Amino acid sequence: MSLSEYKKKRDFKQTAEPAAGKSARSKKHIFVIQRHHASHLHYDFRLEMDGVLKSWAVPKGPSLNPEDKRLAMAVEDHPYDYKDFQGEIPAGNYGAGYVYIWDKGTYDLLEENGKPFDKQALQEWHSGNLKIVMHGKKLKGEFALVKMKGREENSWLLIKHKDKYAVKGAYDAEEFTPQRVIDKGKGSAGGKKAAAPAPKKAAPKKAAAATAKKASPKKAAVPVKKKAPAGEPMKEWYKPMLATLVDEPFDREGWIFETKWDGYRAIAAVRDGKAELYSRNQLSFNEQYAPVKKAVEAIPHNVVLDGEVVVLGKANRSDFQSLQNYKTTKKGNLVYEVFDLLHLNGHELQQLTLLERKTLLQQIVEQLDDPLVQYSGHVEGKGVAFFNKAVKQGWEGIIAKEADSLYAEGARSGQWLKVKVLNRQEAVIAGYTAPRGSRKKMGALVLGVYEEGKLRYIGHCGGGFNERLLHDVYERLRPLETTRSPFDTKVPVNMPVTWVKPTLVCEVKFSEWTGGGHLRQPIFIAMRDDKPAKDVKRELPKHVTMKKNEAREMEVALEDAVKTPAAKKTGAPEKKAAAKKADAREKAAPAKKASAPERKAAPQKAAPAKSEATASKATGVSKKSSAMPDERVLTLNRQQVTLTNQNKYYWPKEKITKGQLIDYYLAVAPYLLPHLKDRPLSLNRFPNGINGPSFYQKDLDTATIPGWLKTEPVFSESNNKTVDYLVCNNEATLAYMINLGCIEVNPWLSRISKQENPDYVVIDLDPEDIAFRHVVDTANVVHEVLEGLGIQGFCKTSGATGLHIYIPVGAKYSYETSRLFAELVAREAHSRLPDVTSVVRAKSKRQKRVYIDFLQNSRGQTIAAPYSARPKPGATVSTPLHWEEVNGKLDVRAFHIGNTLDRLKTEGELWEKISTIKNDLKAVVKSYANG
Repeated sequence: MSLSEYKKKRDFKQTAEPAAGKSARSKKHIFVIQRHHASHLHYDFRLEMDGVLKSWAVPKGPSLNPEDKRLAMAVEDHPYDYKDFQGEIPAGNYGAGYVYIWDKGTYDLLEENGKPFDKQALQEWHSGNLKIVMHGKKLKGEFALVKMKGREENSWLLIKHKDKYAVKGAYDAEEFTPQRVIDKGKGSAGGKKAAAPAPKKAAPKKAAAATAKKASPKKAAVPVKKKAPAGEPMKEWYKPMLATLVDEPFDREGWIFETKWDGYRAIAAVRDGKAELYSRNQLSFNEQYAPVKKAVEAIPHNVVLDGEVVVLGKANRSDFQSLQNYKTTKKGNLVYEVFDLLHLNGHELQQLTLLERKTLLQQIVEQLDDPLVQYSGHVEGKGVAFFNKAVKQGWEGIIAKEADSLYAEGARSGQWLKVKVLNRQEAVIAGYTAPRGSRKKMGALVLGVYEEGKLRYIGHCGGGFNERLLHDVYERLRPLETTRSPFDTKVPVNMPVTWVKPTLVCEVKFSEWTGGGHLRQPIFIAMRDDKPAKDVKRELPKHVTMKKNEAREMEVALEDAVKTPAAKKTGAPEKKAAAKKADAREKAAPAKKASAPERKAAPQKAAPAKSEATASKATGVSKKSSAMPDERVLTLNRQQVTLTNQNKYYWPKEKITKGQLIDYYLAVAPYLLPHLKDRPLSLNRFPNGINGPSFYQKDLDTATIPGWLKTEPVFSESNNKTVDYLVCNNEATLAYMINLGCIEVNPWLSRISKQENPDYVVIDLDPEDIAFRHVVDTANVVHEVLEGLGIQGFCKTSGATGLHIYIPVGAKYSYETSRLFAELVAREAHSRLPDVTSVVRAKSKRQKRVYIDFLQNSRGQTIAAPYSARPKPGATVSTPLHWEEVNGKLDVRAFHIGNTLDRLKTEGELWEKISTIKNDLKAVVKSYANG
């Protein structure tokens, strides 16, 4: 069978099952057993073979009793990525019901004959007699799959061989299934309309991505349907996701940048050819922007769109005042710029990534082909240049979004950021002053914002009005007049004031915030009927380095950090300069020594983090006090992460708590996570801090950990069992892991897709009772050796007593080749420094030497990640260095959680480009091997 049969049976617009997915082609072949509660409960038994999953449906489930000969019906091949699928298949689809990953691991052929694995496995499969050895959590040992003679073509038997893993008594797979899974039954497919699939792992992502690739640009991959299919019903209201204001643009891989449109945010919900167009405050736009409503009603799907209603002027620049005028004149180039898709034909799409949602959205817009509805495009990675374009073309600003971000309804997320060209602020109108001179009706608006439930005065605004606008605003204020000021405190005025009930909102542009928190030179832009007055708060920019942090406490700390100094000017000229500065910082992290700019002297020896204040500086949270609850729950990546014992001292001498360590990791996550992505982790747990006992943990109990954690089963030959390693790809997992007591983070050198091929060769310089200056000398000699071989290396502090040198190789070579190269370099460096270095592992033979360790380059070995804290006095951090910093002034104690974020702000991520460099070791190793 081929995947054509699999694809023929499924509509990937309605099911989150993966449409494709290629095997990583590693030496180990995986198996997965999925409990599938569809019309009838059964277990799907799947073996990786020749790039796909050969599959059988086992009605009674597998058994460890050799007496049980379980019927296994061969079904169509499934794509490799199906190994991670867990969740619901919606009602009305093939196999509708709930799928649970019951067991997962690797397998070997029982009797290898010297042929390539896949060739032999396929030969046994074709012969109808397949014998395997399974390395799972539940299923272990020898099994046979035997095709039955004289029965249906697809009838097989699954039989357990007698070995040490076999059992004699009755074996029921249901007894090894969690009760929470049994209670789910068929999920929402069991009678009522199915909810949108919510698989445990990356299945929706893969399915949508495959769908998007398959569809041609002019033909939407979504089916043409007017009536909603069975699935999750469209909600009555959708609250748009909001962006956080930041102070300057940035370049960042994995982020996209869109135009910030100057209009009204609008949700368009289209159901059976009828549309509702409404604001984020649920005010109807149906009549005001009737042409847009009519246009989206022609979409041949049931959809919910998120976008901005604008009027486009010259050079397609949106003009908010023209949009205001459109309400009465109906003149102007009205356009609905759409940038997100929340619902499609019975499925909520918030759990898909942004790029997957936008891919589907673009197809829908192209299929509609109406100039009133336009797809809002984006650029990838290059935010600084895009912001400079915004300045030149007079845009309101730009929006930065993390490409993998999910849609968080109603939340102001750190994964969506906005950078404004000019300062703008929404304000509540609290009153107006009497007119002066030739002005009629009113002089200036008295403005405020809400803080802690009370209206606070922020200034007067009298500029920006023409005669007609002045009249319109005045007429709207008159019915709201009152004799009582809405402010609790006295407001400084130089003319009589008429107070009004604080229900209307306007938007102003201004030059800066004063030190006293007032607007300087505010200019009226327009009324904002789409914004509720109670939601209007002073909007202050956060610093861009914290953009990915979603922890609530962290957001508050960042806001306070902006409020502390007197507000500075951040208008277009200053932001343009900031953009140039940011651009310069991006270029300042050299990929090669030759291109490195002149560096300042290496940091002088500095005291390690000693105080609560130091830790506070590192993490951006207040020092240990009653403000930090002993238990808190953070929402990260749409998951609730419970954090415990937050006030426990992990560094008692330095007064640094577990909560502060977690906050440090969340703050540094944008820089740390790329170095952890898709790598198995060994957990070194210190539940009572650095002075308490610690232990290593590799194998997680997948039955007890949260279902959203990603794990990878790896067969351990030394332990003769499958180990479930934790894989940390997001902030939620990072926080969960650190809460377990993991002070440091230790990833493999290789990724799960290429476990036998490391991304880096590592040389670990470990001093044994010898001055640190000799470590520096050794590192520089290693650097010289590498340069002599035409190889580029990167250096970082270990965070303990030594240095680590990384040589990126892009997973092109085996661990054996990498280790051979590391040994070559180590022995050459030792030959140049024989009196102070050693390549002998035994400690007794390397006293008063710097041990040049090349043996770390083995599968399963781990090393502290860049920006990982270490369980050492001073809360030190393993920190990337410029080679110019590796000199006599270098002190590894000078890098700690108290200053790492400040260093990142000034120096940038020095290893940002390390994954793009792939040194060629082949010629060097070959030359070395030939003597």
